[in-house]
Amino acid sequence: MPAYLAALALGLMIVIVVSRVVLLHRHGVEALNFGKTHKTDFLIPPFALFYFYLIVAHAFGLPTPAHSMLFHSGLLAWIGVAFCFVGLLLMAWSVISFGRSFRAGIDADHPGGLVTSGAFGFSRNPIYVAFACLLLGQFLVFPNWILLIALGAGAWLFHRQVLREEKYMHGHYGEEYTEYCKRVRRYI
Repeated sequence: MPAYLAALALGLMIVIVVSRVVLLHRHGVEALNFGKTHKTDFLIPPFALFYFYLIVAHAFGLPTPAHSMLFHSGLLAWIGVAFCFVGLLLMAWSVISFGRSFRAGIDADHPGGLVTSGAFGFSRNPIYVAFACLLLGQFLVFPNWILLIALGAGAWLFHRQVLREEKYMHGHYGEEYTEYCKRVRRYI
């Protein structure tokens, strides 16, 4: 059961993000800005698709290159499911909190307003925290070496993107963003 729930959480996370992008597009907001400021971002989707396949393959018994598990624990698997759904709830709260300012990537041409309430009142980067919770949870459900590497790589990629976004935010929002940084932590 934990395997199916972990796969469901990943699917729901994707649905939340894609539906928000589509909804904003219908209202004239181009929320998908992935790769506009850093062309190397286009290296990420193939790995993300491979990750998605690994989760689905493990959950439904499809062929996978990662057969051996690093440990076996039913308790840790259920803790992993809890992390997945905490990440899912945090993602939903973050997207709702973001409102019309939601962007995937840096939108230097039409940035939204600075959001400091809701989920952003507790973390400056709740979406990345949500993704990290999901990755950690899925590793606990499917504890193999590929997902361990994905967890580490994901944490590195999220942090790299956070630093890029912070640099942009400091330049665009100035003192307002600096004051926000003093009040709210980068992650948790």
